[in-house]
Amino acid sequence: MTGLERLLAGHSAGKGDGVIAFYWPIKDEPDLRSLMIEMQASGRSIALPLVETRAAPLVFRLWTRETRMERGHWNIPVPPRDAPEVMPDVVLAPLMGWDSEGYRLGYGGGYFDRTLTALSPRPFSIGVGLAAAQLSTIYPQPHDIPMDVILTERGTEVGG
Repeated sequence: MTGLERLLAGHSAGKGDGVIAFYWPIKDEPDLRSLMIEMQASGRSIALPLVETRAAPLVFRLWTRETRMERGHWNIPVPPRDAPEVMPDVVLAPLMGWDSEGYRLGYGGGYFDRTLTALSPRPFSIGVGLAAAQLSTIYPQPHDIPMDVILTERGTEVGG
């Protein structure tokens, strides 16, 4: 069992009772697609985020291994518009940098921060990245939202 599986097992969505929002990896982001496939095959509901409107919160659509993906914003594969929209209980967010307060840096755009601010209730948020990406601070701005947990290959770094 991976650190992420253990972390999710302690949360209702990890037991199959909720929706876990993964992300489709780009560039050097950690690739969790094999875990998405395993969790979906075991009956869990998996969603993927997509940019439906620029500079607005993300939308989450259900994903299965059979989902016919389309190219979305930044050319990232996303579920099609006819896939059911869902509200996640857990959101996994890739990070390119993070600090000990749980703040993360992504590729820009502020989509995850904007989304976490808009969702009510706010989903449990897990930043996923590499331990080597830790920074002394990301100099968070008022709009930045800290993750509940930062998870790296070393395990839980923040929260948990």
